[in-house]
Amino acid sequence: MTDPDAWPRVLAEIVARSHRLPPDELTSTVNDALAATRARVTIFLVDVEQRHLRPLPDPARPTPEPLPIDASLPGRAFTLLEPRSARGDPARLWVPVVNGTDRLGLLEVSLPPGGDPDDRSLRDGLRLVAGLLGHLVTSKREYGDNLRRATRSRPMTVSAELLWDLLPPLTFATADIAITGLLEPCYAVGGDAFDYALDDGVVSLAILDGVGHGLPAVLTTAVALAALRAERRHGGGPAAQAGAVDAAIRGQWNDARFVTGVLATFDTATGLLRYVNAGHPAPLVLRHGRAVHALTGGRRLPMGLSGPAPEPAELRCQPGDRLLLHTDGVTEARDAAGEMFGPARLADLTERCSRSGLPPAETLRRVSHAVAGHRDGELVDDATLVLLEWSAEAARRSEP
Repeated sequence: MTDPDAWPRVLAEIVARSHRLPPDELTSTVNDALAATRARVTIFLVDVEQRHLRPLPDPARPTPEPLPIDASLPGRAFTLLEPRSARGDPARLWVPVVNGTDRLGLLEVSLPPGGDPDDRSLRDGLRLVAGLLGHLVTSKREYGDNLRRATRSRPMTVSAELLWDLLPPLTFATADIAITGLLEPCYAVGGDAFDYALDDGVVSLAILDGVGHGLPAVLTTAVALAALRAERRHGGGPAAQAGAVDAAIRGQWNDARFVTGVLATFDTATGLLRYVNAGHPAPLVLRHGRAVHALTGGRRLPMGLSGPAPEPAELRCQPGDRLLLHTDGVTEARDAAGEMFGPARLADLTERCSRSGLPPAETLRRVSHAVAGHRDGELVDDATLVLLEWSAEAARRSEP
């Protein structure tokens, strides 16, 4: 279909049906709206381990196999946030599905006989459909389990189920910043978590690591997240947020449990970074291909333990800088010979991926998988990464 005037009708029909749309009817609704074009779609969602694109079931057709993200044409459309096409019988077009800049999956479009996958009107129209679908996936997954079930290859532990529901979207961008986070192991996380918020041009960042493993660690981290969010929403900065976490943990438990973490604010107008480090690995500032700062200031005891409460440390960043936060499960991952992944390797790999022009979310996906590939056997500690890029170019690469 090349008629540009037809696409508003397609979008209008999807919107009209969306108000009372059950989550498991997303695919059939989109296909009904596209009926006049004779194109048919399959919706694929990225799995939590970020290795496959998994299809949403469609009662009208057999469910296809998952698509590998690495080394496949559809996977390339997802990783680079660029449509990809293949001629054949039928011709196919793969269009990224995002909510804002959070990568959710892929729209696979089977075209009618004679359909041209490189037709500009067709591509533009389907990008609009994919954009609307990203918003619908995000809103509708709260009303049923099918959309979440489609992103899993195996059951989650109770601790992982709880923690994933507490996290913000994995990726967010504005005109001049991009923020993305990722954690492993996906199905059995311990006490790692991250958080961010943007208000009046100031980004609030947090990365946390609750002591212990499994559900007790996640419960501690959950309380810490709630406490810092409550204080942040009241107007408190990093030091006040850390104090709120102290009080919340000590008020709930008396077994000396604690949370390490970095709490920070970043002013996108001035580049001023203010941070508190509560017994956590030092974040890295990356610039021009190398790590130029390890944020060793602002030190205090882990949150939940009594001790001095120093003022936040400060650093003036430069446009183009990347701020990389991580938990110890990343740098302390060991291979069969006992060699740790290490901060130098982490910084080098992050910079190489970023310089290659990848979207920030794809940079972090590849770094996370490199850590997983380095370690010998199962991950014994959570490995969480958060990357903030102060760059209009990085922000642009975050959208399709």
